[in-house]
Amino acid sequence: MTGKYSTQFECLFGKISQEEWETRVTLAACYRLMDKFGMTDLIYNHITARIPGTQDLLINLYGLLYKEITASSLVRITVEGEIVRKPDTDYGINKSGYVIHGCIHTARKDVQCVIHTHTRAGMAVASMQCGLLPLTQTASRFNHHLAYHDFEGPAVDLAERERLVHDLGQHHAMILRNHGLLTSGASVPQAFNLMYQLEMSCRAQVDAMAAGTDLLLPPAEILERSAHLYQPSVRRPYGELEWHAMLRLLDAEPGGYPAYSC
Repeated sequence: MTGKYSTQFECLFGKISQEEWETRVTLAACYRLMDKFGMTDLIYNHITARIPGTQDLLINLYGLLYKEITASSLVRITVEGEIVRKPDTDYGINKSGYVIHGCIHTARKDVQCVIHTHTRAGMAVASMQCGLLPLTQTASRFNHHLAYHDFEGPAVDLAERERLVHDLGQHHAMILRNHGLLTSGASVPQAFNLMYQLEMSCRAQVDAMAAGTDLLLPPAEILERSAHLYQPSVRRPYGELEWHAMLRLLDAEPGGYPAYSC
């Protein structure tokens, strides 16, 4: 059947480095978690991870649901979007994946993973002039640690890459105006945790604003201290400790760990 990838092709383990395989397993788990927490958009969006010791990235096949992705179904590409290794399938990759992700991975050597979403709450806040408000403890994490990038249409224009990188700066989270959300991290677990909390912040804001009552913002000095406490170098890099619990959550699913590891 055209477009359908085989689930029976030989597992890549043994033909690739241990570092690449481990990255594949972790990234596949991240795709499954994004689906489990309701942060997907049909077959759209991407999560990329840099393979340690290389400049190459792993990305999803354009045509699979997040809950279908396995370690072996991920595509290895260069930061310019050239396919290095992919399963034997008619599916390819979505150009916007490496337009947005490739430029960030190239410019930010501290970034191993980039996540982009089109969630309902994320798009809603991305369309608000006020942007994300520090209404909750979760949202306070992003106080002065959140970038914005104006909408330029579907991300297929290579010329947009320079502006994306400029607007992101040294932040790890960004709202793409009228578009969606983006997070990055020094690891897949850190990028996932940041996206989860950004998404929860957006959902809480939409709910609070929909209530039609006056909103209460914490004092500036409290917000500054709160944001500081969330920084990776202050207490711990959020996402790493949580990742073990996230894997246990996936292990409890039918099929468990092997469903996304091979």
